[in-house]
Amino acid sequence: MQTTRTNPHPVRPFRRLLAGALTLVIAGVLSGCGLTVPADPDGTLDTVTGGELRVGATSEPGLVDVSTPTPTGSLPELATAFAETLDADTMWSVGSEETLVGMLETGDLDLVIGGFTDETPWVEHAGATRGYKGIDGAGDRSLVMLVPPGENAFLSDLEQFLDEEVDP
Repeated sequence: MQTTRTNPHPVRPFRRLLAGALTLVIAGVLSGCGLTVPADPDGTLDTVTGGELRVGATSEPGLVDVSTPTPTGSLPELATAFAETLDADTMWSVGSEETLVGMLETGDLDLVIGGFTDETPWVEHAGATRGYKGIDGAGDRSLVMLVPPGENAFLSDLEQFLDEEVDP
Protein backbone atom coordinates (compact mmCIF):
# COMPACT_ATOMS: atom_id res chain seq x y z
CA MET A 1 0.00 0.00 0.00
CA GLN A 2 1.34 3.32 -1.05
CA THR A 3 0.58 6.47 0.92
CA THR A 4 0.46 9.76 -0.87
CA ARG A 5 0.56 13.03 0.98
CA THR A 6 -1.27 15.94 -0.40
CA ASN A 7 -0.91 19.53 0.65
CA PRO A 8 -4.05 20.31 2.66
CA HIS A 9 -3.57 23.99 1.77
CA PRO A 10 -2.45 24.10 -1.87
CA VAL A 11 -3.18 27.83 -2.12
CA ARG A 12 -0.72 28.91 0.63
CA PRO A 13 2.52 28.65 -1.40
CA PHE A 14 0.89 30.68 -4.17
CA ARG A 15 -0.30 33.34 -1.68
CA ARG A 16 3.20 33.62 -0.20
CA LEU A 17 4.71 34.01 -3.65
CA LEU A 18 2.09 36.60 -4.59
CA ALA A 19 2.60 38.53 -1.33
CA GLY A 20 6.37 38.59 -1.83
CA ALA A 21 6.02 39.80 -5.42
CA LEU A 22 3.55 42.48 -4.38
CA THR A 23 5.91 43.68 -1.63
CA LEU A 24 8.74 44.01 -4.15
CA VAL A 25 6.54 45.95 -6.56
CA ILE A 26 5.38 48.36 -3.85
CA ALA A 27 8.94 48.88 -2.61
CA GLY A 28 10.07 49.60 -6.16
CA VAL A 29 7.28 52.08 -6.81
CA LEU A 30 7.87 53.92 -3.54
CA SER A 31 11.63 54.13 -4.06
CA GLY A 32 11.03 55.35 -7.60
CA CYS A 33 8.92 58.18 -6.18
CA GLY A 34 11.79 59.31 -3.97
CA LEU A 35 9.82 58.55 -0.82
CA THR A 36 11.98 58.11 2.24
CA VAL A 37 11.08 57.11 5.76
CA PRO A 38 11.07 58.90 8.09
CA ALA A 39 9.82 61.94 6.23
CA ASP A 40 8.93 65.55 7.02
CA PRO A 41 5.73 66.60 5.23
CA ASP A 42 6.59 70.26 5.91
CA GLY A 43 10.35 69.84 5.32
CA THR A 44 11.52 70.97 8.76
CA LEU A 45 14.86 69.15 8.68
CA ASP A 46 15.70 70.48 5.21
CA THR A 47 14.64 74.02 6.13
CA VAL A 48 16.61 74.09 9.38
CA THR A 49 19.79 72.53 7.98
CA GLY A 50 22.11 75.38 7.06
CA GLY A 51 19.49 77.92 8.15
CA GLU A 52 17.80 78.72 11.45
CA LEU A 53 16.51 76.49 14.23
CA ARG A 54 13.60 78.40 15.78
CA VAL A 55 13.42 77.30 19.41
CA GLY A 56 10.71 78.16 21.89
CA ALA A 57 11.68 78.13 25.55
CA THR A 58 9.51 78.19 28.63
CA SER A 59 10.96 78.78 32.08
CA GLU A 60 11.73 75.71 34.19
CA PRO A 61 13.95 76.06 37.28
CA GLY A 62 17.17 74.08 36.92
CA LEU A 63 16.61 73.50 33.19
CA VAL A 64 15.69 76.74 31.41
CA ASP A 65 16.32 80.30 32.62
CA VAL A 66 14.60 82.91 30.43
CA SER A 67 15.64 85.99 32.42
CA THR A 68 18.19 87.00 29.76
CA PRO A 69 17.65 87.61 26.01
CA THR A 70 19.22 84.23 25.24
CA PRO A 71 17.85 81.43 27.44
CA THR A 72 20.40 79.54 29.53
CA GLY A 73 20.51 76.16 31.22
CA SER A 74 20.97 72.55 30.24
CA LEU A 75 18.06 72.44 27.76
CA PRO A 76 19.09 75.61 25.85
CA GLU A 77 22.64 74.22 25.71
CA LEU A 78 21.33 70.99 24.17
CA ALA A 79 19.16 72.91 21.67
CA THR A 80 22.13 75.09 20.64
CA ALA A 81 24.41 72.04 20.28
CA PHE A 82 21.77 70.31 18.14
CA ALA A 83 21.52 73.41 15.93
CA GLU A 84 25.30 73.29 15.47
CA THR A 85 25.07 69.71 14.17
CA LEU A 86 22.70 71.05 11.49
CA ASP A 87 24.92 74.08 10.74
CA ALA A 88 22.00 76.25 11.87
CA ASP A 89 21.75 79.44 13.88
CA THR A 90 19.50 79.31 16.94
CA MET A 91 16.66 81.83 17.11
CA TRP A 92 14.83 82.06 20.45
CA SER A 93 11.24 82.75 21.42
CA VAL A 94 10.13 82.78 25.04
CA GLY A 95 6.56 82.14 26.15
CA SER A 96 4.11 79.97 27.98
CA GLU A 97 3.70 76.30 27.11
CA GLU A 98 0.36 76.97 25.42
CA THR A 99 1.74 79.82 23.30
CA LEU A 100 4.81 77.86 22.24
CA VAL A 101 2.90 74.68 21.36
CA GLY A 102 0.51 76.83 19.31
CA MET A 103 3.53 78.24 17.46
CA LEU A 104 4.72 74.68 16.74
CA GLU A 105 1.33 73.83 15.27
CA THR A 106 1.33 76.89 12.99
CA GLY A 107 4.90 76.30 11.82
CA ASP A 108 6.41 79.31 13.59
CA LEU A 109 8.75 77.17 15.73
CA ASP A 110 10.82 74.05 15.05
CA LEU A 111 11.50 72.96 18.63
CA VAL A 112 10.11 73.70 22.10
CA ILE A 113 11.99 73.10 25.35
CA GLY A 114 10.97 73.37 28.98
CA GLY A 115 10.02 71.04 31.79
CA PHE A 116 8.02 68.71 29.55
CA THR A 117 7.96 65.11 30.72
CA ASP A 118 7.15 61.92 28.86
CA GLU A 119 3.63 62.24 30.28
CA THR A 120 2.97 65.70 28.81
CA PRO A 121 -0.57 66.33 27.60
CA TRP A 122 0.84 68.38 24.69
CA VAL A 123 1.48 65.23 22.61
CA GLU A 124 -2.01 65.71 21.19
CA HIS A 125 -0.72 68.90 19.54
CA ALA A 126 2.98 68.22 18.96
CA GLY A 127 5.50 65.49 18.35
CA ALA A 128 7.70 64.53 21.30
CA THR A 129 11.07 62.87 21.67
CA ARG A 130 11.58 59.80 23.79
CA GLY A 131 11.97 60.58 27.48
CA TYR A 132 15.50 61.34 28.74
CA LYS A 133 16.40 61.13 32.43
CA GLY A 134 20.08 62.01 31.97
CA ILE A 135 19.58 65.73 31.33
CA ASP A 136 21.26 67.93 33.95
CA GLY A 137 18.63 69.37 36.28
CA ALA A 138 15.97 66.80 35.37
CA GLY A 139 16.11 65.08 38.72
CA ASP A 140 14.13 61.85 38.44
CA ARG A 141 11.94 63.20 35.62
CA SER A 142 12.04 61.78 32.11
CA LEU A 143 12.15 64.90 29.90
CA VAL A 144 11.04 65.33 26.30
CA MET A 145 11.42 68.05 23.69
CA LEU A 146 8.53 68.98 21.42
CA VAL A 147 8.62 69.28 17.62
CA PRO A 148 6.01 70.10 14.96
CA PRO A 149 3.50 67.28 14.53
CA GLY A 150 4.37 64.81 11.77
CA GLU A 151 7.94 66.01 11.21
CA ASN A 152 9.45 62.56 11.71
CA ALA A 153 12.81 63.01 9.95
CA PHE A 154 13.49 66.08 12.12
CA LEU A 155 12.37 64.17 15.23
CA SER A 156 14.59 61.23 14.30
CA ASP A 157 17.68 63.46 13.90
CA LEU A 158 16.95 65.16 17.22
CA GLU A 159 16.61 61.81 19.01
CA GLN A 160 19.85 60.52 17.46
CA PHE A 161 21.58 63.64 18.76
CA LEU A 162 20.03 63.28 22.23
CA ASP A 163 20.93 59.56 22.33
CA GLU A 164 24.58 60.54 21.92
CA GLU A 165 24.48 63.45 24.38
CA VAL A 166 22.35 62.20 27.29
CA ASP A 167 21.26 58.95 28.87
CA PRO A 168 17.75 57.89 27.86
